[in-house]
Amino acid sequence: MIGTALIGFGYAGKTIHSPLIRAAQGLDLTTIVSSRPDDVHAAVTDVRVTNFEDALADPAIELVVIATPNDLHAPQAHAALHAGKHVVVDKPFCLDVAQGQALVDHASRAGKLLSVFHCRRWDSNFLTYSRIRDRLGAPYQVVLRYDRWRPEVRNRWRERDGPGSGIWFDLGSHLIDQALTLFGWPQAITADITPQRPGAQTDDFFHATLFYGPLRVILHSSMMTLSVGPAFEVQADKGAFIKYGMDPQEDMLKAGRTPGDDGWGGDRDGHLTDISGKTESIVSAPGNYLAYYQAIARAISAGEPNPVPATDALKVMQVIEAGFRSAREGRRIAL
Repeated sequence: MIGTALIGFGYAGKTIHSPLIRAAQGLDLTTIVSSRPDDVHAAVTDVRVTNFEDALADPAIELVVIATPNDLHAPQAHAALHAGKHVVVDKPFCLDVAQGQALVDHASRAGKLLSVFHCRRWDSNFLTYSRIRDRLGAPYQVVLRYDRWRPEVRNRWRERDGPGSGIWFDLGSHLIDQALTLFGWPQAITADITPQRPGAQTDDFFHATLFYGPLRVILHSSMMTLSVGPAFEVQADKGAFIKYGMDPQEDMLKAGRTPGDDGWGGDRDGHLTDISGKTESIVSAPGNYLAYYQAIARAISAGEPNPVPATDALKVMQVIEAGFRSAREGRRIAL
């Protein structure tokens, strides 16, 4: 078993990382770094709660999972690599490309695994499209949406003005990674990134277009969408695929369900329309975030491939930076 320390027990650490790590074969979550030990032990009884320095000094800890605010990702990942640990960093990888490249170089020198938790490669929508994409032929328009109705600004670091805040970093990194994984490196980007809600301190809306020859991949997110459209839409030369609804795994985790249970990740059907106009239901592939951590365990113990290499996440950071530049300058940015 791979001794694992989780750094941070806010929403992401408590709701997502902790139950996934605990369910993953080959990983042993022994330590959580938090300033609120009572909160940790109310949720997870059989772990040690300590500080960051003590966790890194523990020789029984092989893997460190960083689920802290975005501005802490790079310094904490460097410290963990320096201590000889393998590292998983929650997305977004860091704050900019320079930070990301320095981490990639550090991991290479240290000979340690460095991975980024781009879990939405294991979303139901993503997995379902990956299974049927050959039936659709060459895509010419793809829309990846992540809309919510949250008209009130909440007092949390993601919504305050500060480094790494806002939904282009938060939700944009998910959609960018999906686009790059499915379609490769784009030629250019245009992006509109802005705050919309009264009192908003950071961006809560984005609409970006990635250019791939004739293909356009549109990434969209808003906190002011009461009636949401399709979450995943592909228009291609042999057919179209439409899927409503976000992957259910996060809601299942919030409800206290255990990853890997019967029915885990099951989602509503999508619909495929062929060029004759015939429409059929497409049974969705179950989402499976647990697969990420299972693959991390095998990568460390058996030398299997890193499920999300940090070099992939570095490309996401390049697109994030280019998107901010496009929005700031009001023009298309070549990639």
